[in-house]
Amino acid sequence: MLDFYGIEWRYEPDTFVLSRNEIGEVTEAFSPDFYLPQFDRYVEITTARQKYITRKNGKVRRLRECFPHIDIVVLCQRDYRNLLSKYGFDDASGLDGDLTHTGAGAESH
Repeated sequence: MLDFYGIEWRYEPDTFVLSRNEIGEVTEAFSPDFYLPQFDRYVEITTARQKYITRKNGKVRRLRECFPHIDIVVLCQRDYRNLLSKYGFDDASGLDGDLTHTGAGAESH
C-alpha cells in the first residue's frame, strides 16, 4: 500500500536502546517495523496475541519516555484489518501476508 501511494518506507532501519545493565550492555532494545522518512514517523504493526501486545506496548511506552522526540504510531490487529478492508483487500489470509485485492478497478500484474 505504501508503494502504491508512493510513500517512501524503510523496514526496521533503527534500533533504539531502552535499557542497559551496570556495565553498559544493552538489556532491552526496540526496532519499530517501519520508518516513513517523508513524515519522520515510525510505525509498529502488532497482530500478535494479547500477551505479546502488552509487552510491545510497554516497549513503545519506554521508547516514548527515552526518546520523546520520536514519533511512533502503533497499529493493532483491528487497525490492520480495517486498513485491509478500506483499501479493498480480502483478509482471508491477510495476517499471513497473502493479500488479494478485491476492490473495483484492480489490475492484475
